[in-house]
Amino acid sequence: MNRIKGICLAAFLIIGERSIASDKVTISTLLDEMISFEKAAEFPDPYYTCKMISSYDRRTVSPDKDWWYANDDGFGCMRLDTIQGRVEKVMFDYEGPGVVTRIWLTTNVKNGTLRFYFDGEENPRLVIPAYDMTRAPFRVGDALSLIHTNYTPEGAGGNTFMFPLPYQKSCRITFEEPNKDRNTWSPRYHEIEYRTYAPGTEVETFHPGQVHSHIMQEKIQDVNKALWNPQTFKGGERREFAMDIAPNQKSSLELPAGSHAVRSLIIDVHCRKGDYAKMMRQLILKISFDGKETVWAPLGDFSGAGLGAPKVDSWYMDADGRGHITSRWVMPYKENAKIEVENLFEFPVWMNVRAHVSDWKWNKNTLYFHTTWKQERGIELSNRYDDHKGDHMWNYITINGRGVFKGDLLSLFNYAPDWYGEGDEKIWVDNDVFPSHHGTGTEDHYNCSWAPVVPFHTPYGGAPRADNPSSHGFNAFVRTRNLDGIPFQKLYRFDIEMLSWNPGKVDYAVTNYWYGDLDAKINESSGKEEVVSPLPYLM
Repeated sequence: MNRIKGICLAAFLIIGERSIASDKVTISTLLDEMISFEKAAEFPDPYYTCKMISSYDRRTVSPDKDWWYANDDGFGCMRLDTIQGRVEKVMFDYEGPGVVTRIWLTTNVKNGTLRFYFDGEENPRLVIPAYDMTRAPFRVGDALSLIHTNYTPEGAGGNTFMFPLPYQKSCRITFEEPNKDRNTWSPRYHEIEYRTYAPGTEVETFHPGQVHSHIMQEKIQDVNKALWNPQTFKGGERREFAMDIAPNQKSSLELPAGSHAVRSLIIDVHCRKGDYAKMMRQLILKISFDGKETVWAPLGDFSGAGLGAPKVDSWYMDADGRGHITSRWVMPYKENAKIEVENLFEFPVWMNVRAHVSDWKWNKNTLYFHTTWKQERGIELSNRYDDHKGDHMWNYITINGRGVFKGDLLSLFNYAPDWYGEGDEKIWVDNDVFPSHHGTGTEDHYNCSWAPVVPFHTPYGGAPRADNPSSHGFNAFVRTRNLDGIPFQKLYRFDIEMLSWNPGKVDYAVTNYWYGDLDAKINESSGKEEVVSPLPYLM
């Protein structure tokens, strides 16, 4: 059987010669990493690539070929294998050492059989009698196995499985349809994200018995509690200001000198006049580390909420929808840091900005925290999935340098009459000649399925806003990444297809959260002119 190797040797050569870390990668170490705010601020060591295989339409081959925007995403697979007389669709098949970090599935009907083969074994180590990871024969809790808002046990809907499945040599995931007539197979959508470590990295291969153990079940319960109820650091040295900021004025907060990290940032906002939504868009949060500004975003967008600044309830960020915001992003710096808020709103705004800062031991893997914001109005939507000549791609962000991508917020106003998000994300990393992440739909990227979408919250983000059942008007999606963060050595590029059910236009504002070196650069961002632009729905 031919395997497609998932190891990008060129990526490892970029790092240069070094010894492989002696610590073994296990389910336990991965769960610890998942709930470590500090670990997120480090470039991975041992290094790994993060990629995704999905059921995207296999007619999609190249931007200069027909069907680059092909949208029949429910039938794609790597190949068909005949195993012990069974025809099995191969959804995932890569050589390790590695870890499956995210399995997103949805379908119209859940019958059939999922099988997981590890380390070249002939017989599957894990069998699930449905196209449904909630039927796994062990409990991982609802923070690690998310049920989508439209899920039904036997019918339509899906789930996202975030429990890590490590392997030393290889992993193959297949699905057997319940009938042999291929012309009657149901559409089966999947996205599987995975890490591949350098050769020689020691990884303990998953076995269901590990999960059943009393010690592991206790750990899983603790991880679930942590993910649903993240603890905000309130120790260390506290720096804050509480004051009115006049229109077109700024207020700043100098942080302790020397090697430190912001462990939490808590902001309260109050305005006695004016519109709350407009105010939260026109308060600009800026943060500089070691002499360079790496964070610039409207406050409502920085919070993960977007236009209108509604409620957010997630691992890295909380907002109550009334002006109270908590950020748990760890933000290290070597020498100095400054937090600044600029008021572009028409009225004075009272603000309390509080940072909790503690010592940080800087090393070669430490990265700076970045947040960048971009808005474009009047973007054309198309429902021509077969049209390769038109440019239906929109760029979230392109980063040149080293870092780890950790999440994004899409906040928008949809002028079209109905669903705007048929488009797939296409993420290019380093030397990719084809996107190493090719998705199956906008809502799929944000861990839900079947548009239109209703508001929901998970530890990994959700949909803070969806004003109309048709999806016309205001919408917002946010996704942050724990084990599924994407490291890059020199390039990260995130494009999305602007495809919809019906033609129309959208206004998109995207906030990107990432860690990177201080000299990492982005291709494009928006500034004050977009923040104060006369949006009809904020007038």
